[in-house]
Amino acid sequence: MEFLKTLYQPEKLVELIRSGGYVLLGVIVFAETGLFVGFFLPGDSLLFTAGLVASQGFFSLSYLMVLLSVMAIVGDAVGFSIGFKAGVALYKREDSFWFRRKHLLQAKEFYEKHGGKAIFLARFVPFARTFAPVVAGIGQMSYSRFAAYNVFGGIFWVCSMTSAGYYLGAIAWIRLNLEKVILLIVLVSVMPIFIEYFRNRWKAKNEVGASH
Repeated sequence: MEFLKTLYQPEKLVELIRSGGYVLLGVIVFAETGLFVGFFLPGDSLLFTAGLVASQGFFSLSYLMVLLSVMAIVGDAVGFSIGFKAGVALYKREDSFWFRRKHLLQAKEFYEKHGGKAIFLARFVPFARTFAPVVAGIGQMSYSRFAAYNVFGGIFWVCSMTSAGYYLGAIAWIRLNLEKVILLIVLVSVMPIFIEYFRNRWKAKNEVGASH
């Protein structure tokens, strides 16, 4: 649990990234995108911070982009494979410490709304990026179509977030206010979830009102 707390504390996250290096970053990105246990990992802020650390000379930005893009793509491919093999039985799986069915159902709704491009869009939505490829697998999406969205989405997500961290990290104000900046990134990344939640509540209220 101490490790999880560290991931959400900017200063400690920077230290963790410096000490863990490429291996730790690769494992975390893969786990968040390819394993159910990764749904709670802070992908956006992790990539941004990794880019910032690279701007300080600890990493090569280009190598970071290539490595983490590959891990993100492989992670989604694993998630797709899990969904493809397990099928709809996953929708009935009981909750556990490592699995939340509601997140899978939310990803299903997200996928049904956006279709194939949900694989790309989900990269920027917490929880959805873990479960969207699983839902695509359950829905038997053709692998060639999935792979196209997966590769493009994985590269764009990793490169955009690490680049933002790398170039903004050169600004003194950003470095001095890292905690606020990362908090803002987290808030922006979860905003679509809250918007969708309140939109569904508003829609449900209207439907109830119309039925009376």
